[in-house]
Amino acid sequence: MKLVVEVVDAHNLMPKDGEGSSSPFVEVDFVNQRSRSRTVHKNLNPVWNQKLLLNLEDPNSLHHNDIEVCVYNDRRSFPGRNFLGKVKIHGSNIVKKGEEALQRFQLEKKWFFSSVKGEIGLKIYISPESEPESPPTFNQPPLTPSPIVSSTTTSTDNQAASNIESIANNNNSPTVSIAEVTANTSKEFLSVSKTSSSAAVNDSLKVEANTSTATTTTIDSCRTTAAEKSEEPKETIVETRQYIHKHQASHQPGISVERPVSVPSTMHQINPQAHANRQEDFKLKDTSPRLGERWPNGGVRGGGGGWMSGERLASTYDLVEQMYYLYVRVVKAKELPTSSITGSCDPYIEVKLGNYKGTTRHFEKKINPEWNQVFAFSKDRIQSSMVEVFVKDKDMVGRDDYLGKVVFDLNEVPTRVPPDSPLAPQWYRLEERRGDGKVRGEIMLAVWMGTQADEAFPEAWHSDAASVHGEGVFNIRSKVYVSPKLWYLRVNVIEAQDVQPNDRSRLPDVFVKCQVGNQLLKTKVFPRAINPLWNEDLLFVAAEPFEEHLVLTVEDRVHQSKEEMVGKISLPLNIFEKRLDHRPVHSKWFNLEKFGFGVLEGDKRKELKFSSRIHLRVCLEGAYHVLDESTMYISDQRPTARQLWKQPIGILEVGILSANGLLPMKMKDGRGTTDAYCVAKYGQKWVRTRTIIDSPSPKWNEQYTWEVYDPCTVITLGVFDNCHLGGSEKPAGGGLGKDSRIGKIPP
Repeated sequence: MKLVVEVVDAHNLMPKDGEGSSSPFVEVDFVNQRSRSRTVHKNLNPVWNQKLLLNLEDPNSLHHNDIEVCVYNDRRSFPGRNFLGKVKIHGSNIVKKGEEALQRFQLEKKWFFSSVKGEIGLKIYISPESEPESPPTFNQPPLTPSPIVSSTTTSTDNQAASNIESIANNNNSPTVSIAEVTANTSKEFLSVSKTSSSAAVNDSLKVEANTSTATTTTIDSCRTTAAEKSEEPKETIVETRQYIHKHQASHQPGISVERPVSVPSTMHQINPQAHANRQEDFKLKDTSPRLGERWPNGGVRGGGGGWMSGERLASTYDLVEQMYYLYVRVVKAKELPTSSITGSCDPYIEVKLGNYKGTTRHFEKKINPEWNQVFAFSKDRIQSSMVEVFVKDKDMVGRDDYLGKVVFDLNEVPTRVPPDSPLAPQWYRLEERRGDGKVRGEIMLAVWMGTQADEAFPEAWHSDAASVHGEGVFNIRSKVYVSPKLWYLRVNVIEAQDVQPNDRSRLPDVFVKCQVGNQLLKTKVFPRAINPLWNEDLLFVAAEPFEEHLVLTVEDRVHQSKEEMVGKISLPLNIFEKRLDHRPVHSKWFNLEKFGFGVLEGDKRKELKFSSRIHLRVCLEGAYHVLDESTMYISDQRPTARQLWKQPIGILEVGILSANGLLPMKMKDGRGTTDAYCVAKYGQKWVRTRTIIDSPSPKWNEQYTWEVYDPCTVITLGVFDNCHLGGSEKPAGGGLGKDSRIGKIPP
């Protein structure tokens, strides 16, 4: 019995190699077994399509084990690996062979401070027979011209020799390409000279054609029969010449053909399957890709494989007006001078551009601080041709001490627009106040000109909001977040046994109370029975990551105004099975904790061997959609389980440009003001633009995308006033810090 983990692909991984990319591979861990996929070099959207096989002794033990799939970056500069994300899959979700489906999992963090993004596509199932593990395949680049290639010859297998013999015995001209390129030729002449001996048979094929270029390939061939396996391998020379007509390429638009180049080479083994793969790599390629567009389902409309195998492409901000910003990334400093009085240094950074000034937080008694903070200055409000970065020592009493500065001329600042790789920061020596010489200490900085499409834009400090301080800085940033996935929790309360009331002189009137978070449901009362039978279904809504518990209490209704608890149990939600189809769920018996003892008799609870029991059938329903919004404004009708989703029908792109004539929502310094931001919600994805401070006509120019699965759905957009800026502004209605809705776009 084998557990098969088919690693399909991944999307939007975190770049970790310092050059804006990663070389990811996947490692699967299951019950002290580890299996690793091949490495895809320099690709944030890798495709593996590789099966990893793990031994499974008992399929029933899957319910008690987890499968951990980790994605790493294979470091080439020095040995090691970088963590890119992980997925933990419970064994109860594994299906049999033939029932598997492609599932996409959001990559999770290993630690709280891990930088993780993206998702991975997997197929996991149980196979009764042993399957061949997918060998790692590598894309080989085309051969480049080389004056001399030298290597030693080795022997090949019987299959290679039989292939050469079949070519020699064939009257038709074989199609042989220059530098292993398969192409149709109009004129081919083949002459075959065949030499045979009793010890070994070696074929010497000589293919001649009218051309000015030729390729000579030395092929090691060892044709051995059952009686000749001990013979030494001999060498087979294949001389190939081929002519490619100009009209064969010129009559095909969008096709590029490389000219044949004479490349002497030696191949150590001939494998027909591998040779077919190499021929596929060197086929004529389409040189007119649809740049800047999204190809849903990973291909061109009407079928065919696209040059992007995934469903997403980096978004271009083509629906909004481009807004240019000067970005200054302050990374860290080292060897800063200490104060002659205190003998320590409390450094911070001040970035100044004209009248705008941004500061980092300060560190106490640290000469090698690290900030990693980005400042963004709007190009429309640049008032100087120089940007100055000051390093200062914070003084709690007097004036802050000057430690040094670095000055940049804006005319020499480079421009960077995604998908260009992020600009690498550099070390700069600190200068004196007047710029006459250098002082002790260095600072690592990166300065560039970019747009709102830059990755640093959402988390940057903005000169447009220079008046916001403290916690308000985090409340004005743009955000994209996903609603937690909701599941229906079905609790089938079947029966209970040996229910003992506190008053043994009467039979109890028993009912069950179930609670999940703030949701509370009850069964009907079963009268006068110590073995009551209900068989009732109670339905709750639970949200991932299932931090809440299912709490069941069995109670005895003594009379209409009095109820006594006779047993209780608390169960974590992650122990229950996730059902995706009509398959029945197995029921279980649970022991109830006994109640009714006094405080002084607490030790007796451990000695008590008798316990009441309750019979339950509980599962998480993944085949339904949880209605968490009004049906008039519904934006999503997909079931909870991701493996049941259909392919998206398209991409919805929304550019949030601006607003005009907004009403003042609060008072600040005796006048009305508005700090507006826009919210858009579709499906599970919510977006929130950055807050534009003190403007009745804000301009956001932010662009967002959603995958669309059903055209009969609604996107909701609204504009709100931010009341969490940490200032002295007061809401017009006198509320307590709740963002006021300015308006909503009707569907």
